[in-house]
Amino acid sequence: MLGAGAVGTLASLPVRPALAADRGQAAAASLAPGPKARGPSFVTAPPKMRLGTVTYNLAQDWDIEMLIKNCEEAQFEGVELRTSHAHKVEVTLNQSERAKVRQRFEDSKVELMGLGSAFDYHTPDQAKLRHDIEATKEYIKLAHDVGAPGVKVRPNGLLKEVPPEKTLKQIGKALRELGEFGDGFGVAIRLEVHGAGTSLLPNIKAIMDAAAHQNVGVCWNSNQTDLDGAGFDKNFDLVKDKILTVHLRDLFLEEYPFRRLFARLNEIQFGGFCLAEIPASPDPVRVMKYFRALWLAYQGLL
Repeated sequence: MLGAGAVGTLASLPVRPALAADRGQAAAASLAPGPKARGPSFVTAPPKMRLGTVTYNLAQDWDIEMLIKNCEEAQFEGVELRTSHAHKVEVTLNQSERAKVRQRFEDSKVELMGLGSAFDYHTPDQAKLRHDIEATKEYIKLAHDVGAPGVKVRPNGLLKEVPPEKTLKQIGKALRELGEFGDGFGVAIRLEVHGAGTSLLPNIKAIMDAAAHQNVGVCWNSNQTDLDGAGFDKNFDLVKDKILTVHLRDLFLEEYPFRRLFARLNEIQFGGFCLAEIPASPDPVRVMKYFRALWLAYQGLL
């Protein structure tokens, strides 16, 4: 320990002049900019879209508890439950069971943003067409009861023996009926861009024109055919006012313009869900975290 005299002696010593390097570092520190606020990732506005998953493939073997757990851990905000998978959210559920499904999602951080059906309306068999329309109505009731605001349906192709225009109009007419029915339950009809021929955006536009209902929209499917014909931007413009949801393939696929897709979605102020529709994995949560990181990075948010 230093005595009082020693302290006085130290106090009287001259202070060492700052070295040039020290002065340079201090000056640099004083001129360094502070933390920079992150601006909008695109020119138009900050993104509003949200990330979720469909249960097809990746989550087809998960029950509701596992689904919610994994989505919360990976920070996925929503899920579209596809029919026939392990979560067992089907039209066979009674009212009590439906209420429990609804409550479980409401108690979680994961939104049940939709149900994914396998119904299509391109068949020339009018009895089958009527069956699929009526079956979809039951699915709409299920969506209402479990708290899902939308039902995904699809076309599944054009038939060689039927003029394309006739098939497209038939699909549109069926969707109009379902749109009117869904309106009464607060459930939107989301047409997946799907099927040989029917996945071409000019044909999806023709279906939307034939449906002509505010409660019927498009589920963009990130198909490679989105680049056909007049190109991606022209095809996007055909249906941009009707896009309700988006399905995404693996984001590492360089042949698809995902960055451009997100830019265009941001331009139209799309505030719905982008849903991962990707293969199953033995390490699913890790894959989901990578997917989310790339989804954010494509938007300039990382």
